[in-house]
Amino acid sequence: MIAGLGTDIVEVERIAAKIKKDNGFRELVFSQTEIDYCERQARPYESYAARFAAKEAFFKALGTGWLSGTAFNEVEVHHDEQGKPQLRFLGETGQLMHTIGITQTWLSLTHVKEMASATVIIEK
Repeated sequence: MIAGLGTDIVEVERIAAKIKKDNGFRELVFSQTEIDYCERQARPYESYAARFAAKEAFFKALGTGWLSGTAFNEVEVHHDEQGKPQLRFLGETGQLMHTIGITQTWLSLTHVKEMASATVIIEK
């Protein structure tokens, strides 16, 4: 059963500026796997922005916003064998998602030079 739908759009330059400040934003928001993936891309800031939008869309889909006990870098975007983006939950965030009964998530990402967007559907 669908339990939530969230969408977010973000300016790529806004995320790029935060990462370029080198104040720990990148590590606070993104998992090491996501950082490695984004840094291999021709336009890494577009990939970072899409992943940031996915995390925001996920928390909107929850209907509660950011929950105590969750961390942005524990909501990870990865790709299956065919390249389809998916959400994976790590650490305490993963345990909490299991506890509240999330059984499936659906993720769509898109990005261009200036903007990135994501949509997330949550099933329970």
